[in-house]
Amino acid sequence: MEGKGCCVSVIEKCRPYIAMISLQFGYAGMNIITKVSLNRGMSHYVLVVYRHAFATAAVAPFALVLERKVRPKITFLVFMQILVLGLLGPVIDQNLYYAGLKLTTPTYSCAISNMLPALTFLMAVICRMEKVDFRKVRCQAKVIGTIVTVTGAMLMTLYKGQVINFFWSHYMRHPRDYTPSTATDSGGKDWFKGSILLIIATLAWSSFFILQAVTLRTYPAQLSLTSLVCFMGTLQSIAVTFVMEHNPSVWRIGWDMNLLAAAYAGIVSSGIAYYVQGVVMQRRGPVFVTAFSPLMMIIVAIMGSFILAENIYFGGVIGAVLIVVGLYSVLWGKYKENKEKEEAETISEAIKGCSENGRMAQVKEDIEANPVEMQKVEGPVVIAISVPKA
Repeated sequence: MEGKGCCVSVIEKCRPYIAMISLQFGYAGMNIITKVSLNRGMSHYVLVVYRHAFATAAVAPFALVLERKVRPKITFLVFMQILVLGLLGPVIDQNLYYAGLKLTTPTYSCAISNMLPALTFLMAVICRMEKVDFRKVRCQAKVIGTIVTVTGAMLMTLYKGQVINFFWSHYMRHPRDYTPSTATDSGGKDWFKGSILLIIATLAWSSFFILQAVTLRTYPAQLSLTSLVCFMGTLQSIAVTFVMEHNPSVWRIGWDMNLLAAAYAGIVSSGIAYYVQGVVMQRRGPVFVTAFSPLMMIIVAIMGSFILAENIYFGGVIGAVLIVVGLYSVLWGKYKENKEKEEAETISEAIKGCSENGRMAQVKEDIEANPVEMQKVEGPVVIAISVPKA
């Protein structure tokens, strides 16, 4: 029984890590499929609308059934937070991210997005959601790990080096549906514009994580919050699309890659992702959630070489190693922080238990020394009945 309990405890501790790593694979697939769809001419404004319509349809039924008894009332403050979450995530972040992705490549887009942990960590410190004490090793590990992660991402972006040919490189050439982007080689205005759009999108995404963590404190129903954010994002995205797109034909979608991109991004990257991130965030905080995002770039780079025939450069490999080292450092710091919290809670409960036991023992001694039919003590009322000896 002890072995079974220990195994369950280990699985319980590993669940947040497994969940976040799995999400990075989901995000990586979304980047590849979306790039193909955008290159085939789909409007990214329309893609955002369909994406969150799919997400709402997928999550809302579960929220209505599973959280009907625990769903809190929506106050005006919570409604405004949901409104801003829909604006930050679905509208600003994803529209700008898709626009930047269209002008660059999936690997480069993910590299820029690796500023997410650093920006989220900085915002969390400003909002006092994270405490930084440089005298403690765990805080030093989080700060240094964040810096190393961003350095690795920038190295992948700015330095290429020689092309590394893998054994599958000769077999994986440009697929029929994919037109390789020339922005990487031209280094023109589109590449610069795409970089700026990606940076602004990452800033909006960081703000989304911080506000989501704040909202979950007063509205802890994760499924309901996810469905509401996706629904508000759909409505706001429709308004943006009507302003930006004046050709009705852009709304047309068939049984093709465009439908797959919208359904996959909506169900996996919005519906499931928002919910899983919310659950993990309530336990570990927004910094822990965003610390895994650099893994997406490594996954996209490998998948891109398979599916999109993108080249992998030596600088990218060195940057990936730095990202893994930085990620490990941040996670180690978060692990030590959570361990300290658990030990502090255990000590606090032990002290509280000892205090209560000591107080009850003292009351018992007082009753035995002065037997009466009823004796009152300060605090909880203790009734003692003395039975005369025969």
